[in-house]
This record gives sequence, C-alpha cells and structure tokens, in this order.
Amino acid sequence: MPDQPRKKAPELVSVSLKTLIDLAEPAAGLKQHHLGIRSQQTGGYVSRFKGRGMEFDEIRLYQPGDDIRRIDWRVTARTDQTYTKVFREERERPVFISVDDRPTMHFATRGVFKSVLAAKLAALLAWTAQHHSDRIGGQIFSEVTCRELKPQNGKHAVLRFLNALATKPVVESASSPIKHQAPEKKPSAASLSLSFEQVLARLIKHVRPGSLVYIISDFRGMDDKVEGHLAKLRRHCDVVLVFVYDPLESSLPNKGRYRFTDDKRDVIIDTADQQRLQQYQQHFVQRLQRLEILAKKMGLILIQCNTAQDPIQRLR
Repeated sequence: MPDQPRKKAPELVSVSLKTLIDLAEPAAGLKQHHLGIRSQQTGGYVSRFKGRGMEFDEIRLYQPGDDIRRIDWRVTARTDQTYTKVFREERERPVFISVDDRPTMHFATRGVFKSVLAAKLAALLAWTAQHHSDRIGGQIFSEVTCRELKPQNGKHAVLRFLNALATKPVVESASSPIKHQAPEKKPSAASLSLSFEQVLARLIKHVRPGSLVYIISDFRGMDDKVEGHLAKLRRHCDVVLVFVYDPLESSLPNKGRYRFTDDKRDVIIDTADQQRLQQYQQHFVQRLQRLEILAKKMGLILIQCNTAQDPIQRLR
C-alpha cells in the first residue's frame, strides 16, 4: 500500500509565508475600516486630514453652488456654456499596520498563539488594502527590536510585509532607540527593553497624515504616554485598534491551580483563592475598559479577537 501523504501539522505557534499569502482570496471579501471619511463616489475618499492630494476627475456644466474658482474658462469660451472642473481626492491611501510580537503575544491555551493570530489579521488587512489599490506599509516590534516598512504600491509591497511577518524575529533598524552596551559588558535586560510607548513614538514619525493605521496587539503596557501618542495619531489619521487575547486571560476556569511562565518568572494562581482570582480577572477587565473608553473618546475603531476565533469573521 503506498504511503499516505503526511498531514501537515496546524500552525499553532508560528505561521508560514504560504499561509499568509493564501489569505489573499478571503481578504477580497473584506471591507476597509473608515471613520466616516468614505465619499459618495465609488472608490474615492473624502478626508479632513492634511496631506491628501487632489486629482482631476471630470468637467461638467456649472451648477448653482459650485466653486467659481474651478470654472474651466477655456471650455466655457469654446462652448458658450459655463463648465466647471470636478476634482476628487487621491484614491490611493497609505495603510500602515503595526504588529505586536512581544513575548506576551507568544501565548495561547486555545486556538493559536496570539502572535500567529496577529500575523493572520495583519495579512488579511494588507491584502484588503491591496484589493483597494492602497499603499501598504507596516511596523513589527518585539521587546528589543522594531522595524518599519515604508508604504508602497502593489502586490510586491504586501509580499514584502508578509515576509517580514513570517521571518521574525525582526532585524533592528539603525534608528532604533536601544542603546547597546560596550562589547566587553553584558547588556542588562533593562537596557535592551523597548517600551510600548517608544514603539508608538516611532510609529508617529513614520506614518503620513491621512493614513489608515492598524495597531494589532494585546495592549499590555498601556499608560498615559501611550494614550498621548494615540491622540497624536488620531489628529491626522484613522486609527483602528485590534485587541488580541486568549480566552484564559479574560476568565479562569472555576477550579484548579494554574502555572504561568514567560521563561523568566513563574506565577501560580489557585482559583480557589477568590481574592487572587478576582485580581487576575480585574487586570483584563481594566485593560479592555481602558481601550473601550479610549476608542469612544478619541473616535477610534476597536476590534476584539481571541485566539479561538476566526480572524476572517472578526474582520467582516
């Protein structure tokens, strides 16, 4: 009997480039997220953001209320009828996707690792942007590295971004704020730490006004400085927060002792200890509530997705 082909193991803890490429087809049915800036014209954008270019669309007969500064005097003189130029804003828009790859993202009790889910969400959003003829760029960051990819047009830009997602850890860029110790000294963990606030500060420098910005993260490390950076982003960009979490983070089972580790520290939680259980669950609730309040106050979109859910369905 011929050997049966070996069934491919599910990608639970890492994701392949092929898997991310294969998400192009389902992404075709997804819509982009816009905060009330979509125009009535098919395929166009109407934006209140600075930095958006205008392109000529058509010439039509002048109508009451049209801007007289846009009257086409040459056509008017030739036809003896008043014509005006109609402009539309550039259809091409930078879409910038920031993806969290810190140690807390390499965790799951159900489904796939948060880091795998984040990569799939990012790939779907990148393909959706490409289907809308927008430019795709991104940022991938861990606890010690951060890499930005400038928005570019076309399928090659998506593939470049997907390749960066699939070949983590990322390579630290020359402009990284991390200061290395001298070769003869072993750097401490603190000296290599890249905070969430530093990541968003870099994001602000790389994102152009008028961009659509996605931040895919478990949003650990949220503080007032992070909120300040999000407020700066929102002044000139549309911002979508994609909150990724594991079901166990939101609520522990009723009975049992659970050991959590990040290879550096061990934490044991006994669900029989009601005070400890409430404390654990309250951390998640507070983080989620902070994001919800922030989204409402700043006019952000907040999408929640846990590791057991289908990312395609969550983006519909």
